[in-house]
Amino acid sequence: MLKIFNSLSKNIEEFKPIKLGEVGMYACGPTVYDYPHIGHGRKYVNDDVLKRVLEVVEGYKVEHVQNITDVGHLVSDADEGEDKLEKGAKKAGKTVWEVAQEFTDYFLKEMDSLNIIRPDIECKATDHIPEQVELIKKIIENGYGYDTAEAVYFDVTKFEDYGKLFGQSLEDKLVGVREEVVTDNSKKHPADFALWFKRVGKYADHVMHWESPWGDGFPGWHIECSAMSMKYLGEQIDLHTGGEDHLSIHHPNEIAQSEAATGKKPFVKYWFHSLFLAVDGKKMSKSLGNVYKVADIVEKGFSPMALRYYYLSAHYRKQMNFSWEGMEGVSNSYKKLKKEFLSLRVEGGQDKNVFGKNAVELSGRETYFRDEFVNAVENDLNMSEALAVARAVLKDDILSSFEKRRLVENFDKVFGLKLSEHDDMPIEVPAEVTELVNKREEMRKSKQWAESDSLRLEIEKLGYKVSDFFDGVKVEKI
Repeated sequence: MLKIFNSLSKNIEEFKPIKLGEVGMYACGPTVYDYPHIGHGRKYVNDDVLKRVLEVVEGYKVEHVQNITDVGHLVSDADEGEDKLEKGAKKAGKTVWEVAQEFTDYFLKEMDSLNIIRPDIECKATDHIPEQVELIKKIIENGYGYDTAEAVYFDVTKFEDYGKLFGQSLEDKLVGVREEVVTDNSKKHPADFALWFKRVGKYADHVMHWESPWGDGFPGWHIECSAMSMKYLGEQIDLHTGGEDHLSIHHPNEIAQSEAATGKKPFVKYWFHSLFLAVDGKKMSKSLGNVYKVADIVEKGFSPMALRYYYLSAHYRKQMNFSWEGMEGVSNSYKKLKKEFLSLRVEGGQDKNVFGKNAVELSGRETYFRDEFVNAVENDLNMSEALAVARAVLKDDILSSFEKRRLVENFDKVFGLKLSEHDDMPIEVPAEVTELVNKREEMRKSKQWAESDSLRLEIEKLGYKVSDFFDGVKVEKI
């Protein structure tokens, strides 16, 4: 049975869904005002692996819902500052609608490149304003919300144990609040959060706005997740994922407003949080120039699947560090794994399922390795151990090539590393291009990235694109 760490209880628990055989999974999605980076990639790969384990290994039918925040998220999670979409629009010189669509499309493209299975439902906040308004009405009717000249707020003092959610006291939540930030003086408590902002004062010219019982305005960030998860998954859901940055404000607010509206507890049975990704031991920051997109990884000649392998090498509950040296080492490990797998020249039948009640009959040796893999993934998604099992299978002296291929092909339904896909090399490449490609490969091996990038540009000027895959360099005509 799958065991995962529940961030709310702070314990590893056996996973038992509310409804037999089915799992409702809600994932906090992107705020589409800027490009996603490799830290976001880690979070969504972790979500994807969890979903794959639930479906492939545990046999559940998973209904996966993910929001797209295209309104209401302010620069500060504590309902202060400029709207992130408007800030992004000003920076890009475009409308907020154009920016939201552009970065939504880019986000989906990058996640596709990481072989992340798309959610069953991807829902935009702007498409669900009526649902958010109705939920706010319920909260107010139940005595948890109040109206001011500037906004409608949730009264956190009315919700029992609000300050204890995820192990923080109410006082802890106020630590670090900047004094220079102007707050609404009509708030009853500094931690009260906005359900609906009115188009007055600093938000008088807010571009995205709708009519509501409380006046023309727009929803706060937190309310969208409750409204959309309830619409598609019901008033109580099995699983909710997010980044560690949501532990202090966003997710406690979700719990409070949802349970206040419905009177049902728990709103979510299991909370799944991924920790951050650092770069060279430092927090990603534009000022440090260390914010990388998946496209930047590919630009350096690495496969997106090598980056996915990198993510799987560290446990989701541990902070992970990215470096170019580490990327090089992981890329080599991925290439080796894929090369060993594809060297198993066997035909037919290997794709039969090895998990669950409908599994094909296995040999004793296959069963041993299958069970070792299952034990690893069921142990709070220990993916590094699961990868070690796959490597052990490929090196085993007793298993036949057929058995090795069948096992690892099934394991890859969880890994999502595209191990079965062949990357074909072009046959005819001009000698001049080949010479530059070889020089670039020498630069990459000696970690001379600037020189490598310069050679890549020279190759592109000649009309060719170069990338690195498991069996060497791939050169394509542009």
